[in-house]
Parts: sequence; structure tokens; C-alpha cells
Amino acid sequence: MEVVRAKIMGFCSGVRRAVDAASKALDDKGNGTVYTFGPLIHNPVVLKKFFDRGLRVCSGGDIQNLTADDTVLIRAHGVPPSIERDLVEKAGAVVDATCPLVKMSQKRAEEFASKNYNIIFAGDRNHGEVIGIEGHAEEAYGKAGFSPNFILVRDEKDVDRIFSEGRIDFGRRTVLLSQTTFNIPIFERISKTLRARIPDAEIVSSICSATHERQASLDELAGSVDGVIVIGGKTSANTSRLFESAGKKCRSVALIETADDIPSEFFSFSRVGITAGASTPDDVIDEVQKRLEEGPCL
Repeated sequence: MEVVRAKIMGFCSGVRRAVDAASKALDDKGNGTVYTFGPLIHNPVVLKKFFDRGLRVCSGGDIQNLTADDTVLIRAHGVPPSIERDLVEKAGAVVDATCPLVKMSQKRAEEFASKNYNIIFAGDRNHGEVIGIEGHAEEAYGKAGFSPNFILVRDEKDVDRIFSEGRIDFGRRTVLLSQTTFNIPIFERISKTLRARIPDAEIVSSICSATHERQASLDELAGSVDGVIVIGGKTSANTSRLFESAGKKCRSVALIETADDIPSEFFSFSRVGITAGASTPDDVIDEVQKRLEEGPCL
């Protein structure tokens, strides 16, 4: 079997930054516990290694139990400003591991909210990044004395729906923003649908270069293999979108978290392509390739 790797896959710079910050915090910890607010990244293999070193996850309900000996890392997806203030008040140290590109999106949302824009946001409901950005926007609306109008959409049908429901305030200007890992073709369709409704709407794609690069590498790979394996956490938005995209370009596609998850039929293929989400470490990718080349465990 020939295993062909996508040219760009695996850890993006924002994830690597968060992982390095967690590792350093664990190395430097004193008598307290090192926490991450919510999952540091969306990859169970990486998280298990950190849990084995003592990293723990806290949520909003746990903040009051933090002590001055504890360290809390803000996850790569970021948090609302109210959560960050609570963490600073209770924990001994707070390490901001928010991806710099997510930080830029937070600030961009604040700027448009402070100018009283309708903010239409292309993203996944209940995703940590979206929750954090919405929190930054709503606080900026409040500081400027405006009522919040942050509207989440998933596709172009949602755009039509929010107009039919009268959720757009035509007394305000309108901007479209996006989650950093959002699906590129869907964002383009959302943009087109919105512009048909509001020709002067501002369109600002916040989709990060890592998402573009991994998508382009997958496109190049998919047409030359018998099947594609996408490696990454099943709760990871960018990994799930790679899987969805691969399914449209290749007949046989699988989403796996470890080499043990490789479907048996892939071992009968002559040429298998592999790609990986932005929170998938190199050693997991290497193990998948090794298992494919060696064949199934008997």
C-alpha cells in the first residue's frame, strides 16, 4: 500500500501555542492545580496526555472553587470577557492561550458592536470560539449604549430565515463575520445571499489561513487516491469540515482519532490519502501511516 500525506495537515500555530503553554504551566506548577477553562483543544489524544500529567478542566460552576495556588489556562478558542475577569479574580495565575487569530476576531466583533452594527456571524452554535466572540460583542454593545444584535447563522438558508423573522435592524449597518474554522464554500454562499438582501453589507472573512491551506491540500490529494482518512478529534469543527469535504470528493472516507480506528476496508486499497485537523499531533499521524503500511493487527 502507498500512503500519501496531504502537504499541509496537523497542528496549526494557534494549537501549538496552546499546547506549549499548557506544558510549560504543568512544568512550573507549585502546590496548586493547573486547569484549562473548557477543553484546551478539541483532540482527545492530546488531552489525555495532559490529564495524565495532572491537567484538569474547569467550567463556569467551578470558578468559585479556584485558589490562589491554582493556574488556569484560557483555551485556544477563547472565552467571554466576563469569564476571564472571574478567572483573574479567583485563580493565582491566568495564562491566556487564546489563538491570536481568535483574539483578532474578538477585537473585530467588539469594534463593529461599538459602532452599532448588526453582526451576522457564520459559525457553530455552542462552539467555544463563537461563545467567546459573542460575549466580546455583547459587552461592547453595552459599553456603547446599544442593544445587542449578534445573529448566528450556519448556512444561506439561515440568512433567508433571519430576514423573514425580522431580526435585521435596517437602521443599522450590517457586517458578516465568521468562525476561524468555518466551511469556506458555505461562507461564500452566505455572503452571496446576504449581499442580495443588503448590497452594502460588509463581508469580513475571519477564516484562518490554516483552514484554507488544509482544504487546498485535501483537494489536491483526494482525486488521486482510493480513499481518504481524516485524523482528528470528532468534536473538532475543522476536522469535521475536512471530513465533510473529503466525502464530496472521494468515495471512501473515514474520520478517526487513532490508528486503532482505521476501518478494515482501507487495508485493501492500493493508495490511501491521509489528512488531519489542526489539533492533531504529529505522532498520531505517524502512527496511522505506520499502521496502514504494516497492515491490520491480527
